[in-house]
Parts: sequence; structure tokens; C-alpha cells
Amino acid sequence: RLKAKGSGVISIQNEMIHFLILQPLLIGLIFAFTGWLPTLCYLGSALLGILFFETVNYLEHYGLRRRQKENGAYERVLPIHSWNSNHVLGRAILFEVTRHSDHHFLASRKYQILRNHDDAPQLPAGYPVMVMCALVPPLWFSIMHKHMDKIKAERIKLGNPISSIP
Repeated sequence: RLKAKGSGVISIQNEMIHFLILQPLLIGLIFAFTGWLPTLCYLGSALLGILFFETVNYLEHYGLRRRQKENGAYERVLPIHSWNSNHVLGRAILFEVTRHSDHHFLASRKYQILRNHDDAPQLPAGYPVMVMCALVPPLWFSIMHKHMDKIKAERIKLGNPISSIP
């Protein structure tokens, strides 16, 4: 994109360079105005936020696949390509992230009004429980693989073996 604009990769137009400069600058400012302890608290909370985000992203898409078309492209992202959880407590605590399938269906929909999709695969428990399970891989694999086998068997029984679960 930068080349199309007539800029080089290393230029003021490259937003990634902005972020590479702004992040250490922010941390430096926090340290300059508050000292070591608040800076370490900031870095610790940032690390926890990143770990939580990546854990949620992992569980939202675990074991689900999009089909590849004959032309090599993948099918459009649909609600069946992410796990949902319609548990009230998790929905309230996590600002409707548990209805991730609706985000896949319509990415522009505001998080406050995300809907549940009955055709989307449902996690065996709410997001708070599943996040904790994902932190213990043997427990996670045991729970999820049994659950995915159960979903596949139900779909075959209903005459709908086509699913995003391999």
C-alpha cells in the first residue's frame, strides 16, 4: 500500500513505525511521571490483557475450519466458524464477546447488540470457565475433543454432516 502511495516501507507514512515509536514513548512517559512501580504495573496489566485476548481468540476458533473453494480461496466467514456461548453471566462480564459468531456474520454490528446464532457451535460451558480450561491444555483438549465429537455425531444423526468441525 505504501508503494502505491509513492512511499517507501521506511517512511513517516508507515503506521507500524508510528506504533513502534509511540509504545516505548508511552512507557517512558509513564516511568518519567510516576516511577518504576506504576510502570511495572502498567506493563503487567498490558501483558495480562494480551494473554487474555489471545486465549479468548484461541477458544473462539479452536478446531473450526473454513472450506477451501476450487479456486483456492476460502469460503466467506460465517457464524459456524466460531464458538458461541449464550450464558448470561459470561455475556455480561465479557461485553457480549461470547456472541462472537454474530461478529463473524456481520462485523460492523455493535457489540451491545450482537445476537445468538443457533447454527453456530456452542461451547460446553461459558467463556469464563472455558478460558480457565484453555490454560490447562490436557483439560482443554479432553473437554473440547469430546464436545466436538458429540456435535459431529448429532449433525450426522440429523442428516447434516457438513460442518466447520473437521
